Amino acid sequence: MLNQLKPPAKAIKKKKRVGRGPGSGHGKTSCRGHKGQNSRSGGGVRPGFEGGQMPLSRRVPKRGFTNIFKKKYAIIKISDLDRFEENSIVDVATLIKVGLVKKIYDGVKLLGNGEINKPLTIKVHKITNSALKKIEAAKGKVEVI
Repeated sequence: MLNQLKPPAKAIKKKKRVGRGPGSGHGKTSCRGHKGQNSRSGGGVRPGFEGGQMPLSRRVPKRGFTNIFKKKYAIIKISDLDRFEENSIVDVATLIKVGLVKKIYDGVKLLGNGEINKPLTIKVHKITNSALKKIEAAKGKVEVI
C-alpha cells in the first residue's frame, strides 16, 4: 500500500544533536573544541577569507568589463517557422503558445538559419538581414515591434 511505504532500515541518518550532556558524546564543547575563533558564537571567517593571505579573487588578473546595458533576446530560427500555416500572423504571443519561446527577456530575435517557403506575417523585436531577405523572397512580411 502506498500509505505504508517506508525507507529501508538505516537509510535515514539521525541528526547530530550537540550540547545535550556528556552521555550523548557531543556535550560540553558541542564538537567545537576548546577556545579559538570557531568555538565562539558568531565565530568563523567570511566566505573567501584566506587567513590574511591575498585572496584568490584579488590575485587573479582582471580583464574586460561587463556591459550593464546589454540586451538579451529570445532567439528563434527561420526553420522553426515551418510549422505555421500559410498567410498566418506570427507574433510573440503565438510563439509562446506554440512553445518556441519560453521566456522573453528584452524581446524576440529572428535568425536566418534554415529555409522558408510560405508567406507569413512576422512581428518580432529584431531580425537579421539574411532572415529578412528569405522572408521577403517567400512573399512574406516583417514588422519590427
